[in-house]
Amino acid sequence: MTPPPGRRRRTAADGNTPAHNFPRRGTVRRAQAITTYGVGSLIAVDHESFIVSGLDEADRSWSKGESKVVHERRLARLLDVDHFRLPPASEDTSKDGLRVRRFPLMHSCPECNELQPHRDFSPPAGRSVCGTCEVDLVPSRFVVACEAGHLDEFPYWQWVHRSRDRDAARIGRCGGKLRMRTTGRTSSLRSIVVSCTCGQVHEVSMEGSFRRNALKDLRLTCRGARPWLGLSATDPAGCGLPLRALQRGSSSVWQPVLKSALSIPPWSNGRADPLAEHWDALRQFDNPDHIAIYLKGAFKGECPLPLDEVMALLDAEREEDPDGEAAPGFDHRYRALRNKEYERLRSGNDESEHSRDEQFVCETPLGDPRMLQPLGITGPMLVKKLREVRALKSFTRLVDAESTTDVKEMSLSQKPLRWLPAMEVQGEGVFLRLDEHRLDAWEKTTAVTARGEHMRSAHQRVLEQRADDPSRAVPSPATPRMVLLHTLAHVLINEWSLEAGYPSASLRERLYAADDMAGVLVYTATSDSAGSLGGLVAQGEPKLLDRTVRSAIRRAEWCSSDPLCMEAEAAGSAGTNLAACHACVMLPETSCEHNNILLDRALLVGTPEDPALGFFGAVLAS
Repeated sequence: MTPPPGRRRRTAADGNTPAHNFPRRGTVRRAQAITTYGVGSLIAVDHESFIVSGLDEADRSWSKGESKVVHERRLARLLDVDHFRLPPASEDTSKDGLRVRRFPLMHSCPECNELQPHRDFSPPAGRSVCGTCEVDLVPSRFVVACEAGHLDEFPYWQWVHRSRDRDAARIGRCGGKLRMRTTGRTSSLRSIVVSCTCGQVHEVSMEGSFRRNALKDLRLTCRGARPWLGLSATDPAGCGLPLRALQRGSSSVWQPVLKSALSIPPWSNGRADPLAEHWDALRQFDNPDHIAIYLKGAFKGECPLPLDEVMALLDAEREEDPDGEAAPGFDHRYRALRNKEYERLRSGNDESEHSRDEQFVCETPLGDPRMLQPLGITGPMLVKKLREVRALKSFTRLVDAESTTDVKEMSLSQKPLRWLPAMEVQGEGVFLRLDEHRLDAWEKTTAVTARGEHMRSAHQRVLEQRADDPSRAVPSPATPRMVLLHTLAHVLINEWSLEAGYPSASLRERLYAADDMAGVLVYTATSDSAGSLGGLVAQGEPKLLDRTVRSAIRRAEWCSSDPLCMEAEAAGSAGTNLAACHACVMLPETSCEHNNILLDRALLVGTPEDPALGFFGAVLAS
């Protein structure tokens, strides 16, 4: 990562801009640039703190050799972009990388206790030390943010001079200097005290600064600061929302909005990539002759794809258009994308002649799948080749993007771009479905319905609490079917991590739970040595799968925290789980689509008082 220049760049003797020579400030993996340290997030490097810059200069600063273009038409259409780009590699030989800016600017010196902007300490070039004491400066532990996604410095001047009788416009003009010290009496915020040398105020502790209305009481509102786009960048539309104080390392400071898609035929062989920038125009035509004329002009000659193949791709895209809405919303279109994946995973592509470029190979196992019928499992498929593209769409602060229909997502750039940063994973997986008739009968039982409603109500309360307007909270996806599939995926991942030698963090779930879907895809979530070695696919053969499921169900029947775990009426985050804990079914966060919530072992195996509650209760009784 490299910070942008602090002043106007000079020009060489020939008038051209000289090559960049910014200092390196650390390294991050490509996956982290999407999931952890994406645009707008804060990152600590040694004793310094930075914010990852926006993408406005990325077209120039991201080397094409280290940040290749990635195509995935289905996801690109959903996110309204032409293509994606991998974040630049961070190697010793890298020419450039992610740009960062110093933030927060307020620093303190542990020796002289001064609290002021970084530049006022007069540090030597390239170092973050006090020019007087020559000790490392400490970035401000506190920042402020609003629910619209803006981020700003903590208002220390206003916090110290916080008498309501003072004129807010005059605060900060007292002529004094701020100081911060730690009393050492406790480890709480009470021990952090801030003072001003003007002598007009007493020392003020930081206790109470995290209260929801702490800054509102000071008549402070958000000014729309966007430091990842520039130190002076503010939202042109303004803001005015209430501010909340946060610790710099809090997870609420930055939450990514990620969307992903599997590459499925006919888009999975890469032949459609040259047409990436032309699909919106091609969709305007229905007549093949008109399409042929457009392609001839667009490519100034012969199109890379024959016309019949282009027509087939257009037909496949129109099949994925959501039905029933003139202008379908984003969530509706995303469900349509998942529905198409489910159909392709069910049907597979056994009879197609796979080319070397084919990135989706899904075949029926050689064994007899009927041996899985006693388990209520049907349609296992071996996904021998799989490609997933995960894109960073935007980010939020304070508010979970999944909790409200009116989420305020912050853009990754100041000007609209026709691409987004993304990563791709190539691996393998196993897909299986539950028997629809048996599942329907199980869902309608009174005990199952009541337990599912208990979880749905708890989750809905959490969503309403996280949403700025409870009336706009999204409906909870918790249903007995969804919780059953989710818990089944977790116990299978745990079992395969033991039996097949996969680290649980290298496996990932993808759930297909709806009225017309009941499937689970477990696949490799990393592209390292555990990504595509064939070991996971081998577990999908009916004989091995039967043994794995039975073993996983028996293992889930007992938890080292029982009876406490099984009898819990609320567990997990805000009571959104029932019989689930880290000793039985919870996974690393990277493996779970739902952050380890909406899990319940009882819907798998039943309870000691009611074994029939579990979908697989009969398996344990046999």
